Amino acid sequence: MSVTTTVHLNFRDEAREALEFYRSVFGGQVVAVTCGQAQAVEHPADTDRILWGEVRAENGFHVMAYDVRENQTYDAGDRPFFVSVRGEDAEEITGYWKGLSEGATIMTDLGPSGWAPLYGMVKDRYGVIWTLDVAVPYAG
Repeated sequence: MSVTTTVHLNFRDEAREALEFYRSVFGGQVVAVTCGQAQAVEHPADTDRILWGEVRAENGFHVMAYDVRENQTYDAGDRPFFVSVRGEDAEEITGYWKGLSEGATIMTDLGPSGWAPLYGMVKDRYGVIWTLDVAVPYAG
């Protein structure tokens, strides 16, 4: 038996744009269904909002996103969560870093750390905080 965890990001009117951006960085396919397409419109402003969306790539990257509806409160907050991307190949991680860094705030430069050959933290243009690192085998 196995379990898969997928980050589900909440936006207000930016889910489609964010999904397309993450696809441009990590590759894969975007699937997005609006409230209107799903016949789940409770307020006219919700018609074109994403009810369910995801990016799934062959490299294992998977993120989900939706637009918070009009009748729900929304506050992106300062640091409600981090999305962690960990890989074994420094070149691959560096490529993702370069993509996510466009229009972003660098919180920790990508470089060697006490626990990984490469580690960095970036707050992307949508306010999502990403940590990227190269995994090392655990001794134990």
